[in-house]
Amino acid sequence: MSAKYIFVTGGVVSSLGKGLAAASIGCLLEARGIRVGMMKFDPYLNVDPGTMSPFQHGEVFVTDDGAETDLDMGHYERFTHANLSRDNNLTSGRIYEQVITKERRGDYLGKTVQVIPHVTNEIKSAMRKVASENQVVLVEIGGTVGDIESLPFLEAIRQMRQDLGRDNTLFVHVTLVPWIAAAQELKTKPTQHSVKEMLSIGIQPDILLCRSERELPREMRSKIAAFCNVEEAAVIAARDVANIYELPLALAQENVDTLVLKYLRLDDAAEAKLDKWNDLVHRAYHPRDEVHIGIVGKYVEYEDSYKSLKEALVHGALDSNLKLRVTWIEAEGLETADGSYTQQLDSFDGILVPGGFGKRGIEGMLNGIRFARENKVPYFGICLGMQTACIEFARNVCGLKDANSGEFDPATPNRVIYKLRELTGVEEMGGTMRLGAWTCHMEPGSLAARIYGTTEISERHRHRYEFNREFEPALSNAGLRFTGSTQEGTYVEIVELPQQTHPFFIACQFHPEFKSKPLEPHPLFRDFVKASYAHRMQHGRALSQESFQSLQQTAA
Repeated sequence: MSAKYIFVTGGVVSSLGKGLAAASIGCLLEARGIRVGMMKFDPYLNVDPGTMSPFQHGEVFVTDDGAETDLDMGHYERFTHANLSRDNNLTSGRIYEQVITKERRGDYLGKTVQVIPHVTNEIKSAMRKVASENQVVLVEIGGTVGDIESLPFLEAIRQMRQDLGRDNTLFVHVTLVPWIAAAQELKTKPTQHSVKEMLSIGIQPDILLCRSERELPREMRSKIAAFCNVEEAAVIAARDVANIYELPLALAQENVDTLVLKYLRLDDAAEAKLDKWNDLVHRAYHPRDEVHIGIVGKYVEYEDSYKSLKEALVHGALDSNLKLRVTWIEAEGLETADGSYTQQLDSFDGILVPGGFGKRGIEGMLNGIRFARENKVPYFGICLGMQTACIEFARNVCGLKDANSGEFDPATPNRVIYKLRELTGVEEMGGTMRLGAWTCHMEPGSLAARIYGTTEISERHRHRYEFNREFEPALSNAGLRFTGSTQEGTYVEIVELPQQTHPFFIACQFHPEFKSKPLEPHPLFRDFVKASYAHRMQHGRALSQESFQSLQQTAA
């Protein structure tokens, strides 16, 4: 039997959490033994988000096959075991690019190429392509109903119901029921108008996820059901939750998975097994202590720029039953020559420098890394955080005062970091980096090998520059260890300091945050949090009993 489809759309305003809603529904179906696929269509005309500013779009999530995708793909992978690739995230730009390529090749046999049927057929073909090994495929349509860019996707999912029938398709519409403080009332009119907009293009929602900061009274659910032509039981109160990993449990309490199974005629599904999620949420609300991490970054004004990174730290903290406190530090704010930047870093249990592009804030990152190295504060560097760790070590330990990256100073005589060999002469921005999963071999007995429990791993990459191995002897002789490299030994993947000289100092060229899950925390984040908490205990920062009780009350 072919896969059944759940289409998730949004109305009224953006940022209602369609991605988390889709991921949570997928999680609930997996808990009932159903094989789930996840897919996201983005209406913008960029071919992918790879060249978009993090301030515009948030982080770029990378899959094993090297696709630069929407950050919602990260939610999908964290909440489910769906195997995602470039086929699971398509934009209007990619769809139109494929249609135009076919037209230039003559595939349409001289016909006039139009949105219907050619663009909509391309969209439907993409949906069917990811359905082969799944029982249910959840398809999220980005944007808000009423956007011009979304219309071809909405028309395509309307046609999917015509093609497959009601028993094989389900429409979930995420909408808003705002609280008007002046009137002291919840208002259903925005939801009514949003559903009316859906009906005008031929789509009748089956389930309404009504986002609200307050509980929806029964009479209000009845009103929405009557005006929007859905069952009252299908009007779901999707209230705000303090922890996103509580969302699957909240939707389960509203019987969303039971409704989905009923509408899709999935009668043989097992009972939901949510014990691990219940335990996870219990730990989130009952931490034994806290750990305070300082993140020195370039895009800290917009936290979605580091979405997977923040979640991976949360996973590591939950594994140790700790509450994570994060302070986002603008790297440029650490660029002081008088050493006063140290006052901003004194209180942290651990310091992390994440990825990024461009020269802005680099000197501040170097100051942050120097502080962590000299004061034996646990340090974790990712991508740019590894490159800057090598530059800082070259300058302040090896005496190469002008050591730099070719990205920041092309004229420096000591290019410790330089452009990937195969990218020399390549000036195009989109999809030209080292992307996707690469195998890394680690030195036996190294900190990295002990953390992973093996000497061979596969991790995802997204970078243009690499460590220049001509400088390896100088840095090695001064004490920096190069403990991970690609299979053929071309690229450096991991550097670290011996634990005899520093309790925890490790940096990697890849992005481990992309593979961390709440129930399966990534080893590097898990052990970084443990090392940071050990540093906290060593410096007498453990919570008093009074503070601990206050923390428990705050979490609850």
